[in-house]
Amino acid sequence: MMCALKSPIAFASAAITAVALLVTVPSPSAAEKPSTTDPESAHSAGAGEQIRSRYAVAYSGYRAGQHPDRGDGAVNPSDEQILEDLRILTHNLNFGLIRLYDSGENARTVLRLIREHQLPLRVMLGIWLSAEISNHQGCPWLDERIPDETLEKNKEENKKEVERGIKLANEFEDVVIAVSVGNEALVSWTDHKVDVDRVIKYVKKVKRSISQKVTVADNFDWWAHSGKPLARELDFITVHSYAMWADRDIDDALGFTASNIEAVRKGLPGVELIIGEVGWATTASEFGERASEENQRRYFKEVTEWAAKLGVTLFWFEAFDEDWKGDPNNPDGAEKHFGLFTIDRKPKLVMQELYPELK
Repeated sequence: MMCALKSPIAFASAAITAVALLVTVPSPSAAEKPSTTDPESAHSAGAGEQIRSRYAVAYSGYRAGQHPDRGDGAVNPSDEQILEDLRILTHNLNFGLIRLYDSGENARTVLRLIREHQLPLRVMLGIWLSAEISNHQGCPWLDERIPDETLEKNKEENKKEVERGIKLANEFEDVVIAVSVGNEALVSWTDHKVDVDRVIKYVKKVKRSISQKVTVADNFDWWAHSGKPLARELDFITVHSYAMWADRDIDDALGFTASNIEAVRKGLPGVELIIGEVGWATTASEFGERASEENQRRYFKEVTEWAAKLGVTLFWFEAFDEDWKGDPNNPDGAEKHFGLFTIDRKPKLVMQELYPELK
């Protein structure tokens, strides 16, 4: 079985039922088209038709001093900052698909700017589900029980978030191609746990209300061992896999990822899937020398080429470093450093060939 670690492509390619989300985008203006002399550039199907972009990536865009709502309100990026990010990502059609994690004000701004500026970009929209169950006994960093009053408020907020997601999906039907209901709300270690039956209820409501495909994103292990009832309700499942958090070295990273997807395939035969998160931090007090720009570049190349050969959509986590994440007292914490670009929008090693002008 562990032959996957030696040859993950050969091991998995015939077995996975994969989904290729919309990885083609409307033909841009001539100024936005990739150079035809670049052998790796996206290809054009002809004038006025479709052009294939290279990659998909998770995006939120919070810069230094900015953050989502953590109980006392959000500090969101400006329109100008978001537009700068989106133009970076769509440069030469390097990225044609982004993943958002909630349906709040920041998400609405992203969708609006994509439409207003006719950017060659499509979106998998998120609906964020907050904790409805106190998982203080299962989550390593949740030190005490979440008060019942907070959980009840979260249930009401989750209902509102579902309505916001439905509204955005319908309003921006030309931009949003799929909707993910919840993110890592089911796995055993989550700090925002929601009962699977409640998630199914939310999923059914969203499916009744929008035309796009509906998914749920969670850790590979949960899908492999517990995912059948939920998977039956979805158009496809979204799987996360992190070799780095599993203490794997860079030499084992791709094989670990492939074996995770194979485990899901065996647990859920015939279920269509995409890979919603993989990544590699470039700085991390938790991981020592394993965290580096060289290792990030290697894993990015290996895992994106592997997914392309399988024909499965893969979202890299994430576009830009975000310093609000993780322990505020640890600037070198891994959560802050998964971006392909630094927080000041400079390309890391993995992106420097595609963005020489930003170095």
